[in-house]
Amino acid sequence: MRDAAGADAEYGVSSGKRKSFTETMQIFYAPDIAGKSYILDERESKHLIRVLRATRGEAVRLIDGKGNLFEGRVADPDPRRCRIEISGSSTETEKRSYTLHIAISPLRNPERLDWFVEKSVEIGIDRITPVICRNSEKKTVKAERLEGIIISAMKQSVKPLKTILEEPVDFSRFVKDRTEEKKMIAFCSDFPEKTALKNACTPGGSVLIMIGPEGDFSPDEVSLAIAEGFIPVSLGQSRLRTETAGLAACHSVFFINQ
Repeated sequence: MRDAAGADAEYGVSSGKRKSFTETMQIFYAPDIAGKSYILDERESKHLIRVLRATRGEAVRLIDGKGNLFEGRVADPDPRRCRIEISGSSTETEKRSYTLHIAISPLRNPERLDWFVEKSVEIGIDRITPVICRNSEKKTVKAERLEGIIISAMKQSVKPLKTILEEPVDFSRFVKDRTEEKKMIAFCSDFPEKTALKNACTPGGSVLIMIGPEGDFSPDEVSLAIAEGFIPVSLGQSRLRTETAGLAACHSVFFINQ
């Protein structure tokens, strides 16, 4: 269980000298908000009241992950069920000309996948799918933990739309019948028709990029993906870790669309 100091660190508050609530003024996640009042869950309530020390009447902002931002004030500063009175709302849909879906193999060290998820959400990603490949050393992910990382990164970077985390899926099942406009598979092994990502991906539209495990995609997997319409791409000359390759792909698509 994370202690108070850990909670402070997660949200950027020093445990040595606490900042006032008005100095931090963070966003809180309210996925099912409706009406003029909302009760934060226990985790958000504890952070707002115990860590940030908000009191009755102080202003807060809420985000529902669906593109809406809400203004409100603390009505009942209960650290288990803090009630917020809603005073206004606005649509803050992120203005991006593209959508990005990255399918990435689970990693032996889960903290490396955590890092990829956090940073890709901060940059901007719509969907993440863990894909089980032949060389995947791990076949599962800690979905609850990753969802928490997504929410924290979404609030930290003020992303109005929540990144969707899909359930793990087998490679051969995943590559079939994809509807994205641009489908790419990035891998390390030599391939005569492999194209640089920056040349294969044009601005706008829906983009899907597959990133393989530590041992790379197998030749059969690459062949299957190409048969299903995926473009084989390169992320450069360096051999990158899986999580680094995923973030490099996310960052490249971001800059291609600027």
